[in-house]
Amino acid sequence: MKTRKLGNSGLEVSELGLGCMGLSFAYGPTIDHKDAIKLLHAAVERGVTLFDTAEAYGPFTNEELLGEALAPFRQRLVIATKFGFQNGDPIIGVDSHPDTIRKVAEESLKRLKTDYIDLFYQHRVDPKIPIEDVAGTVKDLISEGKVKHFGMSEASVQSIRKAHAVQPVAALQSEYSLWWREPEQEIILTLEELGIGFVPFSPLGRGFLTGAITENTTFDKTDFRNSLPRFSADARKANQAMVDLLSNIAREKQGTPAQIALAWLLAQKPWIVPIPGTTKLHRLEENLGAVKIELTAGELAQIEKAAAEIKIEGARYPEELQKRVGK
Repeated sequence: MKTRKLGNSGLEVSELGLGCMGLSFAYGPTIDHKDAIKLLHAAVERGVTLFDTAEAYGPFTNEELLGEALAPFRQRLVIATKFGFQNGDPIIGVDSHPDTIRKVAEESLKRLKTDYIDLFYQHRVDPKIPIEDVAGTVKDLISEGKVKHFGMSEASVQSIRKAHAVQPVAALQSEYSLWWREPEQEIILTLEELGIGFVPFSPLGRGFLTGAITENTTFDKTDFRNSLPRFSADARKANQAMVDLLSNIAREKQGTPAQIALAWLLAQKPWIVPIPGTTKLHRLEENLGAVKIELTAGELAQIEKAAAEIKIEGARYPEELQKRVGK
């Protein structure tokens, strides 16, 4: 596995990271604890060095899982976690008060069984707390050696600039894929200007771009996707056109739709590091196989032209969740 640097921060990670949320949270029944540890170990063995978690995933159980599973390999890994929700619960609301940030850092360090956090993201911008105060608090944690790098998630260009002026932002984590391209409007240009890395979450469209989900798929009642307009049956039927495009390219490249979707992201900028998540070993291996697929300029142009003719149906989030992003 090759590595990439997240902007000018000097933080070097594997080309693909692992989004760990789904091991404990959001997508229906979680997998067996032992199987989750096996999957994490398999990722390490295959060269993954960036592991993404948050206190909110569970809450708390995902960090505990990573702390247990990754302890033997800690020194060669980059562990990213997040603060920014009241009591680690997204349902309650945001909270980036400096005292809260410090408290979360201390508790995350214990759960992760480590004495430093490589990348500490603000999960969502808190409109009640000046972003300069947030960045300043993380700057203090960095000076104390408890945090190595500061990150932001789903933040606006304005917030990124203000925070970066206080404490350099190493990476922005936001959704980006062939079916959610909003970051191309302003975010990516700003990140390039400021030397900030980009870590796209849901690079496979929460599983849709793999081709494994159709209009007839039924999700478990506890699956987060039931609440997303983009995952209504009608939207899935309409959005199948994007999967068909990926499938056509995959046949030509002897790959899979998921691998083409990830290869497309990797081809956009050399400082982009997607973090696909999975609970299955064969999917982990499939995703990591994307680094071997190189899309030519002609193939990228072909994808661009075809994708421009596809209208993606359905909002990314329900209205109440959408209000939390882009602040």
